Amino acid sequence: MAKKTVNKQKSVAKAAKKSTKKSAEKSAVRTTAKTQKKAVSQKPAKARPPKGPVWQWSALQTAAAIRSGAISSVEVVEAHIARMRDVNPRLNAVVVDLSEDALTAAKAADKALTRKTELGPLHGVPITIKENVDYEGRPNPNGVAAQMNIIAPSDAPVVRNLKKAGAIVLGLTNTPEFSFRGFTDNPLHGLTLNPWDPDITCGGSSGGAGSAVAAGIGTIAHGNDIGGSLRWPAHCNGVVTIKPTQGRVPAYNESAAAERPMLAHLMSAQGPLARSVGDVRMALEVMSQRDPRDPWWVPAPLAGPKPKGPIKVALAKLPDDMDVAPSVRDALRQAADHLERSGYRVSEIEVPDISGVWQTWCDIIANETAMLQEAAMLKVTSPDFHAAWGGIKAKANTLDLLGWMRATAARNTHIRAWQLFFEEFPVVLAPTTVKPTPGPREDAISPERTRELFWNDLRFISAINVLGLPGAVVPVMLHEGHPIGVQLIAGRYREDLALDAAAAIEKRAGALVPRLWEKMA
Repeated sequence: MAKKTVNKQKSVAKAAKKSTKKSAEKSAVRTTAKTQKKAVSQKPAKARPPKGPVWQWSALQTAAAIRSGAISSVEVVEAHIARMRDVNPRLNAVVVDLSEDALTAAKAADKALTRKTELGPLHGVPITIKENVDYEGRPNPNGVAAQMNIIAPSDAPVVRNLKKAGAIVLGLTNTPEFSFRGFTDNPLHGLTLNPWDPDITCGGSSGGAGSAVAAGIGTIAHGNDIGGSLRWPAHCNGVVTIKPTQGRVPAYNESAAAERPMLAHLMSAQGPLARSVGDVRMALEVMSQRDPRDPWWVPAPLAGPKPKGPIKVALAKLPDDMDVAPSVRDALRQAADHLERSGYRVSEIEVPDISGVWQTWCDIIANETAMLQEAAMLKVTSPDFHAAWGGIKAKANTLDLLGWMRATAARNTHIRAWQLFFEEFPVVLAPTTVKPTPGPREDAISPERTRELFWNDLRFISAINVLGLPGAVVPVMLHEGHPIGVQLIAGRYREDLALDAAAAIEKRAGALVPRLWEKMA
């Protein structure tokens, strides 16, 4: 009897325990359901946008803000259009206004956010394109009124890559006639001014691009470089750039009547200008995607093996025949100090024959142009163009076929010497120009003045093109209210090393453009 009572008690306790467990489970389910219902009814907190006016945000910040829902692409584009309308009339940097198309693209970008589609890294981000590459349906005059009837049947590879990444084009930027001068002026669109000071040049030939991005029109500006046309405007306008290795970024204009000559291909490069190293690095990645129309494109990785630390940097010893401003020496020393403090080891050392390299560049580009393009160009260009071209041509040696073959062979010798130099010094710190930024039409004064500018002042810029090497420019300081940048040169397809060094300088020197915006306010 006692045994039956115990078993009954155990059975009752077991049933009670089971009932309690079920009750708890039901309660937990009800609580979870209530919580989930409450969570669904509450909208997630809107992400906070970056500080400051929208047009001052970096491309990286802008892309992240759009992606997070902190701001719409339409709002971003509208802010940049408003900025363009505010400052461009005094700068003449953007010469083709694509605002309507940009707003249409921005609306489409915002709709795409509601769909589960893969977004590009520049989704909804406003940029500008230089008016010397094909932009489908638009004229490609290259700064020449006589070429306004050349209509692009398709986008150039760099335009196509930027659009595929989600970028939105605000407008096309100014360039000198045939993009052949280091000063941005032409009879078609007029003179582009430097936002820091109208009495100094904005550079060229990507002067419109440099002026626009410095002033806050677009987050990234496209440009190109055959003798300094990315790096010189970056210096003049206080922004960052990278001239990539030849073959890194594909190039092609379907509207062109004929193919470019061989060495023009091997010395020119497409690239970005922006207000930070981070934006330039990201734009380079976007621009460098494959396009089958360019037979010179190379599928090289964007980052190579890291050199054994500490990385040795060669501070280029300036040739004795160069007239160098004290402010330039100060900027180079300051940049060297920033690198040293960042863990680099900097030594002042003579680099391989920079003067011989420059002369090879001048000889090749002048003779190639004289043989294939000069007669046609001189028929449709201004006296200013004639003066500037005459100065470059006068500094070049006239080459016969044997001389031409020797010059192209000498190019290989120079490249080899520099590549061996990079084995010990992976990065070279060099000037962009060795003199203060000149006036906006300085090269048109006389052929003698053009020769002086390119040979003395810009020797370290133009020489690098014939080598096909990557070169970054980053601003370091202001002198008498004008920006000064330095150049970081690295081995072939080692843009990453040049940009890493530029980032180290940027971290300590800081950006210059906020001071410009205060001045323009």
